[in-house]
Amino acid sequence: MEQRKDWQQLSQRARLHGDCYIDGRFRPAESGERFPSINPATEQCLVEVASGDRADIDRAVQSALAAYQAGSWSEAAPAQRKQVMLRLADLVEQHGNELALLDSLDMGKSIHEMVNVDLAEAIDCLRWTAECVDKVYGEIAPTGKETLGLISHEPVGVVGAITPWNFPLLMAVWKLAPALIAGNSLVLKPSEKSSLSILRLAELATEAGLPDGVFNVVTGYGHTAGKALAMHHDVSVLAFTGSTRVGGMLMEYAGQSNMKRAWIEAGGKSPMVVFDDCQDIKSAAETAAAAIFSNQGEVCIACSRLYLQNGIKARFLDALVEATATYQVGDPLDPDTRMGPLVDKAQLDTVSRYIQSAIDEGGRVLCGGLPEYVEGKGFYARPTIIVDAHNEMTFVREEIFGPVLAVSGFEQEEEAIRLANDTPYGLAASIWTDNLSRAHRVSRKIKSGMVWVNGWGEGDCTMPFGGVKASGNGRDKSLHSLDKYTDIKSVWISL
Repeated sequence: MEQRKDWQQLSQRARLHGDCYIDGRFRPAESGERFPSINPATEQCLVEVASGDRADIDRAVQSALAAYQAGSWSEAAPAQRKQVMLRLADLVEQHGNELALLDSLDMGKSIHEMVNVDLAEAIDCLRWTAECVDKVYGEIAPTGKETLGLISHEPVGVVGAITPWNFPLLMAVWKLAPALIAGNSLVLKPSEKSSLSILRLAELATEAGLPDGVFNVVTGYGHTAGKALAMHHDVSVLAFTGSTRVGGMLMEYAGQSNMKRAWIEAGGKSPMVVFDDCQDIKSAAETAAAAIFSNQGEVCIACSRLYLQNGIKARFLDALVEATATYQVGDPLDPDTRMGPLVDKAQLDTVSRYIQSAIDEGGRVLCGGLPEYVEGKGFYARPTIIVDAHNEMTFVREEIFGPVLAVSGFEQEEEAIRLANDTPYGLAASIWTDNLSRAHRVSRKIKSGMVWVNGWGEGDCTMPFGGVKASGNGRDKSLHSLDKYTDIKSVWISL
């Protein structure tokens, strides 16, 4: 599918499931309540989605627990689980256009980015995680000759996952792949703003051979279904990606219920620091644009704070404005579009409020500006660069989750480090320098879970993903992701 008309024709034939997926089949919410899934590019309703609540969560958790206790998945040999997950990866690839279309229609992501980033990385994650399961060994403790100490990893039981709306398919796969391959059962609550691809994924998982009840999806709102999942006493681990505010609430719910472990990947206000020894200004500027304007800025690792050493600031801004011209808004089903609409009107209003705040506090709009919303035409915001920013401004300190970039200058390395670390968040950072010593020195001093040097956003499943401070705990991807979904068991044998 390479042409806009092809994607539009496919959208007319798309199968849109709106019911929960529990115990291997689609089911409406017990209450019968539903809510509309709105296409943010057209503001038209795609399908009515089941509004699950506590009753549906309980039904899904009990199904997951029964499946876990039955042992057909939890006690299956790792090699057997691997084959099922590899079949799921193959099915995701075979139905790739369908899954890509669902996320594009549901939350406005450009079809170009959906196919080349989200879908490709989801397939890679499924395959990589499947392949690692029968290559992870237990341990023998270095005890005396009279004893044998065995250390093994066991599945925790039922995992609850709550995933965000900005990367619906990919973020779900980052959670479900390690949770399932470890032998757990799963109840997943997708964002009410983008549930469609996850429901189709669950159906494909059954087709791949996953036993009924092992993977369940309950659609609904965070304050009902999400809270019920976090509070459920039969859920052993909770995994979440979303805002810092909600992450904090979920940790409270975990403590109020059964002390379940809560793994939180939360917000970010990531810095990009460009030093004057960076020779490739063009590449740095193109990356800076991608780091804030890809996916409409609705990216947790978006580098929304740009710090430029004053000696290159003017030259860099010229290159940045040129690179930003690539990110023109348009129909997300057009493969040439690099920026679709924001996910909904509330998010558009949030972006508008922060831009106005930046202007009121003395920021100067270099390009873009306040959105010009026309009812019925979609929730579009232009890529916006605001200069003369400083760290005390509201739009510099708070996560916007939109295509708004704050630009500041600095003189010395120590000042750049101080400015970069002056944030409650610590998810990601990007450093641009041609000095190897500076690259090592500064990357060590940046308080962040991830640091890119002369790049942004790169990585594969060998590298963990996650943050520190108010950006959360735990890691997705890599072998470290399995740590979240297993218990360590110690067996001491007297010989």
